[in-house]
Amino acid sequence: MKKIGIVFCILLISLPLFAGFSAKADTTSAAADFSVAAKSSIAIDASSGKILYAQNADDSSTAIASITKLLTAYLVYKNVADGKLTWDTKVGLSDYAYELTQNSNASNIPLAQTEKYTVKDLVNALLLPSANSAAVALAEKIAGSEPKFVDMMTAQMKAWGITDTHLVNASGLPNDDLNGHIYPGSAQTATNTMSAKAVAVLSYHLLKDYPEILKITKKTSLPFDEGGKSQMTLTNTNQMLDGFATSRKGVDGLKTGSTSFQIDCFAGTTQQNGFRIITVVLEAENPATDNSTPFTLTNQLMNYVYGHWRTTTLAQKNHVFPEFPKLSVRDGRANATQLVAGKTISPVVPYASDGSADVKGIKLKFSDKKSSVVEAPVAKGKKLVELSISVKDKLGYLPQCSGEHFPLVAKSAVARSNPLKVMWNHFVTFVNEKL
Repeated sequence: MKKIGIVFCILLISLPLFAGFSAKADTTSAAADFSVAAKSSIAIDASSGKILYAQNADDSSTAIASITKLLTAYLVYKNVADGKLTWDTKVGLSDYAYELTQNSNASNIPLAQTEKYTVKDLVNALLLPSANSAAVALAEKIAGSEPKFVDMMTAQMKAWGITDTHLVNASGLPNDDLNGHIYPGSAQTATNTMSAKAVAVLSYHLLKDYPEILKITKKTSLPFDEGGKSQMTLTNTNQMLDGFATSRKGVDGLKTGSTSFQIDCFAGTTQQNGFRIITVVLEAENPATDNSTPFTLTNQLMNYVYGHWRTTTLAQKNHVFPEFPKLSVRDGRANATQLVAGKTISPVVPYASDGSADVKGIKLKFSDKKSSVVEAPVAKGKKLVELSISVKDKLGYLPQCSGEHFPLVAKSAVARSNPLKVMWNHFVTFVNEKL
């Protein structure tokens, strides 16, 4: 009977689901029939950093305009998290920041130089109507000057593995719109440039570290400076939100950018079919005067991604993952603890030609060996092993990303044995190993 059980287990492990982990998924051939009418674009899985589509995505000469403000926002959130700022901290306007509010060529809201605004209000203004004066005011508050803030921005991108960005300000405006307030050594016509992949990296970390930002970016409008001299309603420039002609259900961020008088750049995010993606479209071709072009292109890109990628469930939450069903326990009242999925194990994989999940290219990696031993006591639900699942293909992952991670946890608690038994176990181990 034991032999039959062993044979059954071998057959189970050999099922097609796990038959080809070393094979490569062909996710690039279908992309040859699809393109985005823009200088560069990319789409990624927001959970793992898996690249799902890429078109000229490494071109770091691409202008990103006000998408820059996502990095400005990240550093604001980071300073709040570090206790250096609060959302209620009051921020005044320097002469430079105030001058920008008078610039008819730049996105702005009317602000009073005699008034101070909360960090929260300025971040809302930064993200919805893309207020450039808000970007400068926040940069100066955090770093003391915009050039020092730009150095912080560049350092943050390098920390994420991106070294080819060219950043000269916190707003994304070209230098010739800044009335001489330019980064030392930069050209009068310089502007912020970054590859689509770099924007994806920025967006990925922003949503990973501060997902609460979506509570702002999903709003079509927000109040500003309630009860103050500058009280108004902020309107979001993201026309993929509900209520706009180019809306798409599920879209809840991130940010637009204009390299000319029309919006032609957009970093977007949406959740559909059980997984969230981030898309980036930079320098759309022939942007329309109604600003619809980057949103139309993003909608096409989102359709492409969800038409070629899907999730597949390998184990439900609280169910055993057959490749690593248990872990030995030392000094416990039981010799082992059964492992179960701490959350549903549903990696993002390509569609196969028949519409099923193509799992031939997935690779499993565990944080521990199956022969590993954990010390008692073990609490129910304690994470004991981490499972990493990656898709092996030509598209790859963002820098510093290697796959989706899922916890394997103890199904039930294992109490520690009584002290005498523990002492005896250690004595036996010493005799067997040392003598």
